[in-house]
Amino acid sequence: QVQLVESGGGLVQAGGSLRLSCAASRSIFSINAMGWYRQAPGKQRELVARITSGGIANYADSVKGRFTISRDNAKNTVYLQMHSLKPEDTAVYYCNKHPTYYGDYWGQGTQVTVSS
Repeated sequence: QVQLVESGGGLVQAGGSLRLSCAASRSIFSINAMGWYRQAPGKQRELVARITSGGIANYADSVKGRFTISRDNAKNTVYLQMHSLKPEDTAVYYCNKHPTYYGDYWGQGTQVTVSS
């Protein structure tokens, strides 16, 4: 059974930090690169960061130097450490394998709100 459970979001002031967690089912986690995505109101979902099964990470330019993605293969969990948050980081954050395809399952996401 596919499972993606995101947590750790919240309301934070600009400049603050949050750490997101995502517990994934082994069927997704074990063979795929994993990604953190976000969707702001009125915008398309975008990839924020991805990490391969071997630990190689890539970031969107908008978050480079502020966000760090990591994964714990023993726990089937992927994390997103976010520092120096900006109001434009406000969005619902999702994790999933990377790449994703039409019809793929998505979890409920976790809301991140950054106040100015």
